Amino acid sequence: MLFIVAVALAVARLRQLFAAVMLFAIFSLLSAAVFVSLDAVDVAFTEAAVGAGISTILMLATLSMTRSREEGERRLKPLALVAVVVTGAVLLYGTVDYPNVGDPLAPAHQHVAPRYLEESGAEIGIPNVVTSVLASYRGYDTLGEVTVIFTAGIGVLCLLGPVIRIFRKDDED
Repeated sequence: MLFIVAVALAVARLRQLFAAVMLFAIFSLLSAAVFVSLDAVDVAFTEAAVGAGISTILMLATLSMTRSREEGERRLKPLALVAVVVTGAVLLYGTVDYPNVGDPLAPAHQHVAPRYLEESGAEIGIPNVVTSVLASYRGYDTLGEVTVIFTAGIGVLCLLGPVIRIFRKDDED
């Protein structure tokens, strides 16, 4: 966790954009390692693929079309600060009705969770309950999420396609 905090602080201080992108990739890989240590392999895999993989590629592609160093002076923008504080307050307000963490009387623990915990190992054959739920019981939901991510990636490539072709044409001249 100390490495994650150190990398986050380093990213906030950097003005060289390539180094910031690389540190973002390291941040994602460190986050994936934390998820593995918490036995959330599926979440770690997603963080490594999306956070360190796809996001880094998209940021490097964007960086290849811009300058490599941040220009201008960093100023505190009061309107942006107000927007962040208001958004944070609304998000915190939205969590007021959540049950307490670990509450055995929470609705999620009353319906299918006991069945998943007791029978998923025998039914599916996967010792990690989270993986068995995402890969089997909620397989179509997971497939839908992957489809949304894939479609978003294709959309970004379609948006960047004309820009990339323009840069390639300039390089050929």
